[in-house]
Amino acid sequence: MKIAKFTLAILMLVLMLSVFVANVANFIDVDSYVLDDINEATTSTKWSKPKKYDIGDSPDHLLWFLQITDLHLSIFRDATRVPEFKEFCDITVGSIKPEVVLASGDLTDAKTSDRVGSRQFLEEWLHYKKTLDDSKVTEKTTWLDVRGNHDNFNVFNYESKENYFANYSVQGRKHARSYMHEVLKGQDKYSFIAIDACLMPGPKRPFNFVGLLDELEIDKIHRLAKKAREDEVDFLVWFGHYPTSCIVAPNEGGIKAIIGKYEESMTYLCGHFHTLGGTVPNMYSLQRPGFLELELADWKDNRMYRLGVIDHGQFSFVDVEHRDWPVVLVTNPKNAQFSMPRKENLQSIIDSTHIRILAFSISSIKTVKVRINHENWMDCKNVKGPLYVVRWDSLNYKTGIHNIQVTVTDSEGREKTITQAFSLDGSRLAFDVLPRLILMSDVSHIFQISFVILFLMLVLPLCCLRVYHNAYYLMNNRSTTPPRPRIKCFRWWLRNHWILSTVDRLFFPLVLYAIYLFIGPWIIGEIIDNHTGVVFAWGTYVGNSFLPGSFTYAYGFFQLLTFHCPLTLLVAHGISRRLWQLEKPHKKTTKILSKFWEQLPFLLLVSLQSTMIFLFWLAYGTVATILCPLRTWSLFMAIFLWYQVYNMPPKCLRSAAKVWCSHGHIVTDDKEKNQRNTNNDLR
Repeated sequence: MKIAKFTLAILMLVLMLSVFVANVANFIDVDSYVLDDINEATTSTKWSKPKKYDIGDSPDHLLWFLQITDLHLSIFRDATRVPEFKEFCDITVGSIKPEVVLASGDLTDAKTSDRVGSRQFLEEWLHYKKTLDDSKVTEKTTWLDVRGNHDNFNVFNYESKENYFANYSVQGRKHARSYMHEVLKGQDKYSFIAIDACLMPGPKRPFNFVGLLDELEIDKIHRLAKKAREDEVDFLVWFGHYPTSCIVAPNEGGIKAIIGKYEESMTYLCGHFHTLGGTVPNMYSLQRPGFLELELADWKDNRMYRLGVIDHGQFSFVDVEHRDWPVVLVTNPKNAQFSMPRKENLQSIIDSTHIRILAFSISSIKTVKVRINHENWMDCKNVKGPLYVVRWDSLNYKTGIHNIQVTVTDSEGREKTITQAFSLDGSRLAFDVLPRLILMSDVSHIFQISFVILFLMLVLPLCCLRVYHNAYYLMNNRSTTPPRPRIKCFRWWLRNHWILSTVDRLFFPLVLYAIYLFIGPWIIGEIIDNHTGVVFAWGTYVGNSFLPGSFTYAYGFFQLLTFHCPLTLLVAHGISRRLWQLEKPHKKTTKILSKFWEQLPFLLLVSLQSTMIFLFWLAYGTVATILCPLRTWSLFMAIFLWYQVYNMPPKCLRSAAKVWCSHGHIVTDDKEKNQRNTNNDLR
């Protein structure tokens, strides 16, 4: 049975899509490789079995801390950020009394009043320092802050006077970049390692989005982790501004491999993505090396912070909205979704004698009650500080997923009820697909692949049609009709782009411009104030430094998608319409309204690009705007091409007419036009 070409193409597309989906599913799969490695650990020295703890009602082996991220303290926007941040430092930290507070970057906003430009503002850093000083938060806890990309906008190097982090943060005065802080509590040692992956030098926005670790910084991070191991640290907590998927590192496996190399690593805590504007509010994932990566919602708009706890070798956390009291976290049995088989010994929970709960509020806790699977409520007793316990028999819940519910009431009548799942047989709850894709992928590679694919989609079809057009006439003596796809939109696309590929004045500018964006400089100007830089798709040169391409690919992809792609479609449609008008001049319309609607798409495209140029001018200034083939020059190219479409000499369309015109030719001069009109009259 003969299979139509279109059906065969659909089958091939479905097959490729199936392979792609299978690869993605394997890439983000967690359970299979975690369980395989746990089995391997019993016969291999690669991973030692996690330490087992006797979990009862003791307050020992317990540490809790807070994380806050993406403060974006601004002198231009949202005047409530600073006073509410002071409230956090004063009331929240004072009530919870954490061992440490992790401030994971973007401490200041560093954006100009028009929200387009970017630079460091001393006033914002003074707000940050004054808040910490006035609240005396550093006397209540250890404040561990690290830079984010906003703290690095327009900063040439660490010694630059614009690097206010060095003088107005807590840790910046002691540490140039990444650092480690150790905590000894009881018999346990805890280490917190801050990863500073900011670009150095730090360009203005938007070319300062993806983090970078060079060989020197990677060596330093390894030295910090090795020192923690030498100090016999029991638990490693890593934190930084950028998610691991958003950090470029030269070593194989990136920062994930570095963190996963150390058995003591429990989790990596970060911010930066702002939950993608609220579309992914719970951006959590278990990485392949076995540690949790947890992105925290921002303080800027959402006023969120995180309570993290390590209780008898089990890591638990809860993300809390500012002023939402009481704060409640069940640490045993821990949430089944966040179990880490490589890092935590499940037998500790199975053999435990007590349910353990931490409860905090701005007033004293009155009651803590708990129940499992809609059983009777049990009253918990306070052991010490925020720790509440109640005895349980874990043998009643040996298999499957169960639910534990806790209700906490404080002395002022505030009440909080939470429910979480737990398991004692290793059953796990899966993470959502989108958070896994975001955190387990490589953002830089995604940007690069997207840019290359779109580039090929814009260039290859035109080139192939041009080659086929020329070979088509040589092989068929210029007499065979062109292909006629059954799908109308594809037939429209094929006709328009085929005609476009035959017109040198349109084909070469469009193709060569796309190729230029692939290899040539996009921008020449002050990428950092008083420092001229050159931006390519594959990287940026600033002074004597080179920053590998990462977000530049996303920027180029956006330019191709929003400008070059629609421009190609409009030019192709315009030149096809021009050919039709030359073939049938008596059908040419002169109505003003029709001409306006015909020009409207191009006017909208030009308006959009002009807006982008204006915003670029606000960000980088006049010189960079003039020397900007990516934005400014492309606008002039578009106007030139559009002029050519409506003033194209008929002789330039003769080759296309022999394929797409019914008579194989078009009217090329007045004599021929008069003769053709006479023939029509005789008919």
